[in-house]
Amino acid sequence: MHDPHSLLQEEAEADLARRGHVLDRNALRTLTERRVRLIAERDKLRAEQNRSAKAGGPPDAAARARLQEARERLRSLSEELGEVEDGLGALLAAVPNRPYADVPDGTEQDPPVVRRVWGEVPGFAFEPRDHVDVGTRLGILDPVRAAKLSGSRFAVTRGAGARLERALAAFLLDLHTAEHGYTEHGVPHLVSRETMTGTGQLPKFEDDLFLTNAADRDLLLIPTAEVPLVNLYRGETLQEGELPLALTAFTPCYRAEAGSYGRDTRGLVRLHQFEKVELVRICHPDRSAEELELLTGHAETALRRLGLAHRVVELRAGDLGFAARRTYDIEVWLPGQGTYREISSCSDCGDFQGRRAGIRVRGRDGRKAFAATLNGSALPVGRTLVAVLEQYQRADGSVAVPPALVPYTGFSAIAPDGSPVVSAA
Repeated sequence: MHDPHSLLQEEAEADLARRGHVLDRNALRTLTERRVRLIAERDKLRAEQNRSAKAGGPPDAAARARLQEARERLRSLSEELGEVEDGLGALLAAVPNRPYADVPDGTEQDPPVVRRVWGEVPGFAFEPRDHVDVGTRLGILDPVRAAKLSGSRFAVTRGAGARLERALAAFLLDLHTAEHGYTEHGVPHLVSRETMTGTGQLPKFEDDLFLTNAADRDLLLIPTAEVPLVNLYRGETLQEGELPLALTAFTPCYRAEAGSYGRDTRGLVRLHQFEKVELVRICHPDRSAEELELLTGHAETALRRLGLAHRVVELRAGDLGFAARRTYDIEVWLPGQGTYREISSCSDCGDFQGRRAGIRVRGRDGRKAFAATLNGSALPVGRTLVAVLEQYQRADGSVAVPPALVPYTGFSAIAPDGSPVVSAA
């Protein structure tokens, strides 16, 4: 949670207004001051009780009456304080992170803030198709049977398409563990409400989550591996010398996509279930800005190794995710749409999640601070498959395989009939 005293500063209200959040400072001030008064009164009564107990001797009738009155008042104070803290906690839990001062103002309606561009947009001597047309013609995507199984916004890959997905996941995990120093984790896909709250998915995004209540337990399907990876260290104190922690996991991700109907409903771009390799870094709060540049570079490296033209865009304040104070979106070029589309978001959350999850860092000087957390997609398998099918498509309907993936697929192209093409050694 936020420090309520920091939110009472005028600059906090201005920071949050930049991202479209209206902070109720009056309610925050009232609850905060009331909490302080109640705690002071409670502590005073407890101190008086302790002094009476140390005085010794049997209490007279008046003293017994005062003790009983004090006990009843303490009970009343405890209940009142609990209500105030619940109200304050609910208010703070709904307040998003404050953006950095130099994050550009505006929303997605404003021109993109392009930080860098990599690779030449591929040119074609034919009209490029989108990934759905490419994949269905090859027989490696089956949207009709996917809808039969689960309805809209689910996918079925087949044959060389399924093999290509598996190759992408293995390539990404090998790259980030062997070259970038991340430790791979296998994590639960069902987590508790406390876990979702620690990274900021709850309470704000409950409508976007899939809830299960089997065996008398409320568990939620993860929308990203960021949730379990960050919460691995919930309630712990880490030593500065062991930081940064670099964690990765390949998991399915489940999103209800509430409020996004009509957007990207065709193909693999916006699904209720998709697979992703996620990167998480946990560091001292003084280093989070540097760590964001490093993390974003790791995601970019994956696209460069695959030869996929892309650009890096900084999100404006009005588009930042709930937990982020700075975000770089990596957008890959999709010839079938003739535009760049997001394939990864890399975010610096500062100590926002560290506070919510109770993750602390003990510095070399012995002082404690809340840890900073960062996360990024590196990469989502489905959207990367989309980019490969569109950027590597050929006029005859076949698709070349990026050279970096050939050791993982065992084939260098997918023929027009959907069969793998194995090049001679």
